[in-house]
Amino acid sequence: MKIKYLSALFLGTTAALYSQQVSDTISKEAKIEEIAITGSRNKKRTVVNTPVPIDVIDIKQVSQSTGQIEVNQLLQFAAPSFNSNKQSGSDGADAVDPATLRGLGPDQTLLLLNGKRYHQSSLVNLFGTKGRGNTGYDMNTIPIGAIKRIEVLRDGAAAQYGSDAIAGVINVILNDRDKGFEGNAFYGMNLFKSPGNNDVVSDHKVDGMTFNFNGNYGTKIGSQGGFANFTAEFVNKDFSIRNANPEIYKAPNEAPRQRFGDAKSQNVYFFGNIEVPLSDNLKFYSHPGFSQRSTNANAWTRQADADGNVPEVYPNGFNPIQNTNITDFTFDNGLKFKVAGWDVDFYNAFGSNRFTYQIDNTINATLGVRSPTSFNAGGHSLLQNTTGFNATKQFDVLEGLNIAFGSEFRYEKFDIIRGQEASYAMYDINGNVVTPDTPKNLLVAVPGSDPVRYRPGGSQGFPGYSINLNKSRNNFAAYVDTELDITKKWMISLAGRFENYSDFGSTINGKFATRYAITPQFALRGSVSTGFRAPSLAQKYYALQFTNFQGGNLVTIQLASNDSDLAKLAGISQLKEETSLNGSVGFTFNTGKFTATVDGYYINVKNRIVLTGNFSREDLPLEAQERYPYIDQAQFFSNAIDTRTKGVDVILSYNETIGSGKLTATLAGNYNEMEITSVNASDQLKGKEDIYLSARERAFILASAPKTKINLSLNYRLSRFNANVQLVRFDKVTLIGYNGPTDYQTYNARVTTDLSFGYDFSKSVSLTIGSKNLFNRYPTLQTAAVSDGNTESGGIFDPVQMGFAGRQAFARFNFRF
Repeated sequence: MKIKYLSALFLGTTAALYSQQVSDTISKEAKIEEIAITGSRNKKRTVVNTPVPIDVIDIKQVSQSTGQIEVNQLLQFAAPSFNSNKQSGSDGADAVDPATLRGLGPDQTLLLLNGKRYHQSSLVNLFGTKGRGNTGYDMNTIPIGAIKRIEVLRDGAAAQYGSDAIAGVINVILNDRDKGFEGNAFYGMNLFKSPGNNDVVSDHKVDGMTFNFNGNYGTKIGSQGGFANFTAEFVNKDFSIRNANPEIYKAPNEAPRQRFGDAKSQNVYFFGNIEVPLSDNLKFYSHPGFSQRSTNANAWTRQADADGNVPEVYPNGFNPIQNTNITDFTFDNGLKFKVAGWDVDFYNAFGSNRFTYQIDNTINATLGVRSPTSFNAGGHSLLQNTTGFNATKQFDVLEGLNIAFGSEFRYEKFDIIRGQEASYAMYDINGNVVTPDTPKNLLVAVPGSDPVRYRPGGSQGFPGYSINLNKSRNNFAAYVDTELDITKKWMISLAGRFENYSDFGSTINGKFATRYAITPQFALRGSVSTGFRAPSLAQKYYALQFTNFQGGNLVTIQLASNDSDLAKLAGISQLKEETSLNGSVGFTFNTGKFTATVDGYYINVKNRIVLTGNFSREDLPLEAQERYPYIDQAQFFSNAIDTRTKGVDVILSYNETIGSGKLTATLAGNYNEMEITSVNASDQLKGKEDIYLSARERAFILASAPKTKINLSLNYRLSRFNANVQLVRFDKVTLIGYNGPTDYQTYNARVTTDLSFGYDFSKSVSLTIGSKNLFNRYPTLQTAAVSDGNTESGGIFDPVQMGFAGRQAFARFNFRF
């Protein structure tokens, strides 16, 4: 108990820095009265007088003092309630870091771009990663160089913004600078040194070389305040390999992995932010964006004697390489005008995400030496288009009434793209595709195996998609959002939203929030709301069938789509929306130099969608066994669990003039505790809750975020010189291995330290040098589990807490003209 109280005390003394950064960001806006803060449609409201907690992160300020070049990782080390881990050996997730807010699912936080709904990634997290069965947003499709600030609304907001906003909302605000060019060049490298006693080895002492260049150009359009702002950015990052030392850790079959570590990637971005007054009462705006990301990630090692290897082709075994290509478009356009005193915003927001896989250095073992070693494995894509309007007006009621209402219509389309046949098929000895009717004597056996084992089909490392799929739906929403200042000290907010989905029906949600200023410096605030998240198209229709061999037996595994006959026979209900009850209460205190915000929260989520465990044939109802005699194992997307999350966010900041310089200190902390309150097994599968959601899967859900996370940042600026120190403490994380519910793998608490020094040579040129993870901290080495291949990633540690690349040195050069 003492540890808990000490943690709470530490949280309570760490958050000041962060909120000062928030206040500084807002106070520097030239026209604060025209800024709409996320969570409020009242243009007179600012971040310091909202009834719910909102963080405003100055991206330029934060990025220039750190070694982070991606949005997810920048927020990971800047926002305590935000968590995102680099993945390794997790298929598509190696290219898209799953991100969570307050420890909930990757798909339970809504992402906005300049206040408009941003499209999701087409990826479904399936294997080897957190958030299994979840879809989510790929924030790394937005370049840091294009971002002015990020607003994080840490409160349920489905009644205001719609589906996905159970945990909160992240609003990315694009640069709107209207003159000049600003460039930023970054170069970083990892300086490898093994933790422990040479337990980890790498290809090179210096690796993970990262080059990033972005250029941002702004220009005026006309003389009425129009502007165009464009950003081009390029990122090139090399592998960071962190293998378990093979001289110490020996393993049977396919573990440990020989190529564990960060993937290699190359990203290209182009984003724009355009606003043009067409008349005194009409303004056009546009936000075009494009990103292309190519990632090379190493899959699990296939040893020379593995069933999936053909020794004549790979005499020493092989490491499959997953090449993923992500092509992402966004194109938002709109008109702003006034009608009868109402400020109206009419808009169309289009977005698409296409994700394809090319598997190299691999083989389809059933084709033997005739097999290609490279396969087009297909992929998936998602398109979302939202058309809507919002109208806002101030009324002279009491101390001020703001009413906003609007409507949206959204169309969504999800596709699965079939790969080439040999990427997913199993062939017999005659080169014919294996079917349930293929005689066993025609299957391709592993030479010399006794008892007889059979070669697995498909491309090793990642099986291709075997079907083409095209599914779509539409959604209609209408909402009203009001704020009333009853007195100068007391305000209340009330919002309601109706949504109808063509594929599952309607939902109504509401929110109430209030703030009372006891003194000009001290105020109480709180909210209560209901929320929802619609099942994604991918969760409803995604299906994958692949054949494998377990214990020498042919095993056909079916990930059954939610609308399949197999799912119906197993009693898996049609997916419905997740629902939530959110509550928060807290206070703010501001004396100018010192600012404190403390907010406690409660989030109860029912019918969370997850991917179930593998049900063996004998676990399925008898009718399903008879109808699908060739299915040996099956798993499903299901509204399988209820969860309850409680926590507190504490943010403190302080600034002081010391000598001729200024010290800014920010301390921000999050305490988060989640419990699984129910496992909702279908009637046909009652009694099999441990398969529905095993202890292992429970541990992954509960480990979505460390129980506590604390950020301390100190910045001192003296004339042209500045120094920045940031410490982040990640709490203990516990996972469960493959050897049963007591196979605990504990990752102890870790503290990382980032240090940087900057110098302004002039108003136009500056240089920052520094180190990320200065003291070379790694997650706890799982020395007992790695030899058995018993970690989730196949490495000596999993992707938890701060990552696994170790120390990085970097330099950042900024210039403008």
